[in-house]
Amino acid sequence: MLEVRSDGCYVDGTYGRGGHAWAVLQRLGPDGRLLVMDRDAEAVAHARLQLGGDGRCTVRRGSFAELRAVGWAGADGILLDLGVSSPQLESAERGFSFRHDGPLDMRMDTESGLSAAGYLARVGERELADVIRRYGEERYARRIARAIVEARDNGVLPVTTRALAALVARAVPSREQGKDPATRTFQALRICINGELEALERFLAHACDLLSPGGRLVIISFHSLEDRLVKRFMRDNARVGDLPPGVPVVPEHLRPRLKIVGKAVRPGADEVAHNPRARSAVMRVAERLP
Repeated sequence: MLEVRSDGCYVDGTYGRGGHAWAVLQRLGPDGRLLVMDRDAEAVAHARLQLGGDGRCTVRRGSFAELRAVGWAGADGILLDLGVSSPQLESAERGFSFRHDGPLDMRMDTESGLSAAGYLARVGERELADVIRRYGEERYARRIARAIVEARDNGVLPVTTRALAALVARAVPSREQGKDPATRTFQALRICINGELEALERFLAHACDLLSPGGRLVIISFHSLEDRLVKRFMRDNARVGDLPPGVPVVPEHLRPRLKIVGKAVRPGADEVAHNPRARSAVMRVAERLP
């Protein structure tokens, strides 16, 4: 869907462990260029080790929300694979998953900001319930927030992933089939402390300006909150603005800036069987108009 040209300029804004970056590099010729970015120091170290010697590739540590400041406007393609990478989920020390017991960290950049444990140690009950409801779409958000704050007041606030998951499970009166009761709360805390939706909104505000005419934007989302933002952005920029009465020609500032390419793509049964983490993925593609 990215349609890589051999002499093009591309951005992988969420390197992870480089699957997308490698696919782009294999299609680039000697005049092609690739910028890879990630907030995670481990991901950046991996990128520099694997790609640092390739003169076509530039590696930067930072959020894709900062792409405008990097100075790579005029890209022929930008790819974002949102959410948490497999290495982050599989590392108990990072605290993203309750399947492995570890400290409640959840930061994508472990050198800045509050960890999940630090956030829970100070957040108010009402704010916490709002975060769990908004970012986790959890109907028992108030019960969960109250249980966490009561545990904190009693000096037994969880500081590990499995302890928090157990507390949430005790607070939730019913179960979703096939889903751990702590899943939505963990998602909400991760999105909150990493400012994930805010970063996506900041990126989308300038995304059209970062693409050259004909350049493509490819975004893979893993939950409805992200996908809603992406879908709305692409839809709004692919339609003509409201014309004042009597104006026969569409002014430039009201012309569509994007063309939506195909329908949203979701993984098939074979892909989900091979990679269960892809089951909730949605890929949307748009192309910058001249």
